[in-house]
Amino acid sequence: LNRYQSDWQSLIPTHIKLHYAGSMGLFSIGTGWDYGKRDQWETDIILGFVPKYTTKHAKVVFTVKQNYIPWNKPVGDKGFFFSPLTCGLYVSAISGNEFWSSAPNKYPSGYYTFSTKLRFNIYAGERITYRIPENKRFGFEEVSFFYEISTCDLYLISGIQNNRLKVTDYLKLSFGLKFQFF
Repeated sequence: LNRYQSDWQSLIPTHIKLHYAGSMGLFSIGTGWDYGKRDQWETDIILGFVPKYTTKHAKVVFTVKQNYIPWNKPVGDKGFFFSPLTCGLYVSAISGNEFWSSAPNKYPSGYYTFSTKLRFNIYAGERITYRIPENKRFGFEEVSFFYEISTCDLYLISGIQNNRLKVTDYLKLSFGLKFQFF
């Protein structure tokens, strides 16, 4: 019985994340799980929002993200930790009829080799974490600020094939906050 309770408890998310940019929407929010011997792995499910800008409708982006944080180092004795490397992969799918998984029949076979609905991304970044003292916790054990530099499959191939592109054309910067429950 205890084993089954433990299995069910592992389904409870351990954190919430807020993102700004990063090919997951202009703003996004998600939840996820930490695991591994040192909680060095994270899996996130994220829902993002893209304002309408030059299109008729706003869009929603659904992202599944896998993170790896190999180590963190204490900074002083005030509860701060620095993670000099965070990295991972994620897949994002955008809503909207103008996006497709495979090219519509109106295009010749092989004309478009990439889906416009799905993007496969890779990122690297850093994180600073503050472990909240037990007597001051209000639902969260830790709060982390992070940044990530990312690119997607299409941007990466375009950057390699086109030497006229600047690095800022295919590398994107995002920021976020992670609120750790337990």
